[in-house]
Amino acid sequence: MTGGRASGAAGTVGTVDAAEAAQAVEAVEAVETTDEADLADAAARRLPLVLRNRRFAAVWGAQVLTQAAGRMFQVGAVWWLIGYAAGSDRGLASGAFLAVSTLPAVVLAPLVAALIARRPHRTVLAASAAVAGLVALGTACWTYTATPPMAVMYGAALLLAGCQAVFDPCLTTSVPELVGDADIEAATGFELATQSLAGLAGGLLGPLVVDGAGLPGIVAGCAGAYLLAAALVGATRFPAAPPATAPEAPGEDGPSPTARRPLRRILAELPFIRRVLLCFTAANVFTTAVFVVMPLYTRTVLHADGSTVAALEAALGVGTLVGSFTGGRLPGSPTAIGAGCLGLMAAALGLPGLAVGQAPAVGAMAVAGWCVGVIGVRFVALFQRLVPAEDRPGFFAVMQALLGATFPVSSLAFGLLGDHLPARTLCLVQAVGVLPVAAALWWTGRREPAPATATAISPTTAAQPNGDPR
Repeated sequence: MTGGRASGAAGTVGTVDAAEAAQAVEAVEAVETTDEADLADAAARRLPLVLRNRRFAAVWGAQVLTQAAGRMFQVGAVWWLIGYAAGSDRGLASGAFLAVSTLPAVVLAPLVAALIARRPHRTVLAASAAVAGLVALGTACWTYTATPPMAVMYGAALLLAGCQAVFDPCLTTSVPELVGDADIEAATGFELATQSLAGLAGGLLGPLVVDGAGLPGIVAGCAGAYLLAAALVGATRFPAAPPATAPEAPGEDGPSPTARRPLRRILAELPFIRRVLLCFTAANVFTTAVFVVMPLYTRTVLHADGSTVAALEAALGVGTLVGSFTGGRLPGSPTAIGAGCLGLMAAALGLPGLAVGQAPAVGAMAVAGWCVGVIGVRFVALFQRLVPAEDRPGFFAVMQALLGATFPVSSLAFGLLGDHLPARTLCLVQAVGVLPVAAALWWTGRREPAPATATAISPTTAAQPNGDPR
């Protein structure tokens, strides 16, 4: 009996050991499987967002197409007006055209916000791109049969700009629907880069296509880009948006009572920000005139064709991209750097008026673009650090409208001056206009320095303000 009990006990122990060994093997295999999954996920994370998120890639591609088409249409139509259609009134005609192209983004802002809030974002994106495509297609058909009146081109520019004014903010609002929370920063980075890349491509192609295929070619190309963008969005399935939550009752942990304060009250409490905004609004009147002055300079001073306009646009775009990536590494306070960049920009804008030639003009545009990129990086991040979180949405929306409103004023003013003053003189007028603004910004920094936390910022921080650059 004793031997039997011992034998049974040994068998039980052996069974327990075998079970524990099997569990240990399963645990090791589970750990190995988890490690492999983590490694696979980490490897996927190293891929660019557009390669691992097809939904976002499609919508981002649609944004590139629409913005490139819009910029190509603007630059190409301005060159067509100056070089072929407007005659002696080329300055006023091109300035008015650019003014018309920028009005919808400013005037329609409240209506666009309401539309985006009430309609499915996929529908808004696809419809705005499709309407733009149909407008461009109809204009292209007209241009193929006969040279259209300039009023038709102005009307087409107004409608296309209105569609773009709906598409861009709707895409920004849609980013959280298309990507996970961990990818919002990466998606914002792609979205911010789109405007520079599309502007560079559109500005480069616009004059070249006009010289090579005429006005019908450029309008037809824009129609194809818009319709392809609409198809991309239409074929993309958007995840269901989470239901909107009801507003919380007073006394609960709801939004701060300052969440919807008017901008006037916000700026009254931030005198430093108010002075900086005034400086950049004044500077924009002179710096954005480059889009009118450079085509006039190319035509009347250099006596060159659309390839020169394309080279100037490309230099400006490349300079802006480089400035965006290098601006955060410059030492010094934002106001000191901003004043220095405005001074350097004044010299760059005035250089073509003193030294005639394509090489000085291209170099000047590259330097001016670099200054624009640096200023944008440093001051967007500065505003993000100084403006209270609950006030940022309203502040940035109005800031964009305020700065955008200077573009039609600048285009009309310099376009009208271009019919009475030489283009070289306009270059010097730009330079002289920017210099007092640089001095005022420097004085603002000396009088009321920005907080130390806002002096050292990186391009990443500047390009990703809470996941929403607007």
